[in-house]
Amino acid sequence: MTEIAEHAQAWLPVSPSAGALILLGVILSSSIFADAVARRTRLPRISLLVLVGVGVAVVQQGVLGAPEPRPLDGLAEPLIQVALVMVAFLLGGELTRERLQSIGPLLLILSLSVIGVGALAVGVGLLALGFPLVVAVSLAAISVATDPAAVQETVHDSGDSRLRARLLLGIVAIDDGWGIVVFGLAMAGLGWGLSGSGERALLEAGWELGGALLLGAAVGLPAAWLTGRLRPGEPTQVEALALILLLAGLSSWLVVSSLLAAMITGALIANLSPHHTRSFNEIEHIEWPFLVFFFVLSGASVDLYHLDDAVGLTLAYILLRLLGRYLGGRLGVRLARERQAELPPNIGLALTPQAGVAMGMALLAAEQFPAHGTLLLSAVVGSTVVFEILGPLLVRRVLT
Repeated sequence: MTEIAEHAQAWLPVSPSAGALILLGVILSSSIFADAVARRTRLPRISLLVLVGVGVAVVQQGVLGAPEPRPLDGLAEPLIQVALVMVAFLLGGELTRERLQSIGPLLLILSLSVIGVGALAVGVGLLALGFPLVVAVSLAAISVATDPAAVQETVHDSGDSRLRARLLLGIVAIDDGWGIVVFGLAMAGLGWGLSGSGERALLEAGWELGGALLLGAAVGLPAAWLTGRLRPGEPTQVEALALILLLAGLSSWLVVSSLLAAMITGALIANLSPHHTRSFNEIEHIEWPFLVFFFVLSGASVDLYHLDDAVGLTLAYILLRLLGRYLGGRLGVRLARERQAELPPNIGLALTPQAGVAMGMALLAAEQFPAHGTLLLSAVVGSTVVFEILGPLLVRRVLT
């Protein structure tokens, strides 16, 4: 296969910049194909885009012989970051005072029951199957994270505005906050128990969470004052793009959660600005191309060379996480009492999608516990592809 690649490069030399532009064009074109297939088959276009990304990984690693999954080299990471920040910003806009007053307690009950039961099911299940303590605890903490982009896009496509849809958008808006807290505590506990370095993990998790709150406030308060004082149209679009790029760049520089920072910014603008809908509308108009990059590049990031290293662990993690989400959702609905009739008992399955945040947590866990690093990364990357393909189908099933 590598000989084919060498001959192709000799006959058709392509500069890195030209290759990146061509691949970006191919990725965007694939979304048109995914739309057409989705309309005819009723399959979620998100799942189709992830499959396109897996196809890119097969070509890049299997045909062209690339030693590791690096689609677009260094350009993939900022594109993924911008897409996630856009989604988190829009989800923050859902957390208005009126909405929280009506569904806030219910949102908290469902969110805590799903993550609590889900993490417990993964951790206890993996330990019972004989996997090491570090692997079981790390994956239990990683299982808390949800991909807000897949859930939000599927809910948006469905046009559903019932209580279940509003709850899902609210839960994914705060899920990554819970994920960071749970993951930080898990890494700290493992550090104390195994190496005595838990203080560092706890401080890092505290800064990632607290720093995100500070950054969100530092960007959101001036933005709330500015929004509405600009004329609608191009100035508002520039303002919205500036917010997204500032949040993505500053959060990476300060090593804080970009999702939480963007969510806080969106919530502040939605609650403090009388003309907040302008910024959110502008983001919605330009969001889809970035989401296309996100879903395709997520699939293209699969490391095909190491997938078979953790087949058993990957399958166990997938099944246990699905079981935990289902049981956690049932418990949350039962605890909802007077609103129970409005919620499907399988609502927890709609929180199955998992992507960038989980992979980031896996990288941190692998760095802290290198002896289990390859196993953890292989399991999380392999399961992420499954969850990104299966997740939107489950979201749609819960909504219908």
